[in-house]
Amino acid sequence: MLKHLALATAALGLLAAPAQAEETAEEPVEMTRGEEKLAKLLEGREAGEPRQCIRTFGSRNLTQIDGTALAYRDGKTIWVNYTRNPESIDDSDVMVIRRFDGTSLCRTDQIHLVDRFSGFFSGVIFLDEFVPYNKVDAEG
Repeated sequence: MLKHLALATAALGLLAAPAQAEETAEEPVEMTRGEEKLAKLLEGREAGEPRQCIRTFGSRNLTQIDGTALAYRDGKTIWVNYTRNPESIDDSDVMVIRRFDGTSLCRTDQIHLVDRFSGFFSGVIFLDEFVPYNKVDAEG
């Protein structure tokens, strides 16, 4: 879990300090398309306390961020699930969610992936904790 928070923080740090990257002798790590999309989505937000389940009404707000995470927008909060196998997330696949509770999405729920074009099974996503991201209040 901490690994995922560190990854998100590092991604935001890379966007905020491009000048520092030029000064170091090491090559900067290039972010993937999914990491860039997640960093843009979470810009100006701060991570909160992770939870096992989140309240949902349908999955229309559940977004797949290719090879990175799942994001769910609930009002002003964006919930991010980095999953235990983010490499399986392909935004061209259709998610079939088997819930154990009709109004919540939990780390124990099963997500099967189906290829959008062939209709064949293409993988499974194993959920992890849901991390809330809320906007940071601007002082002044």
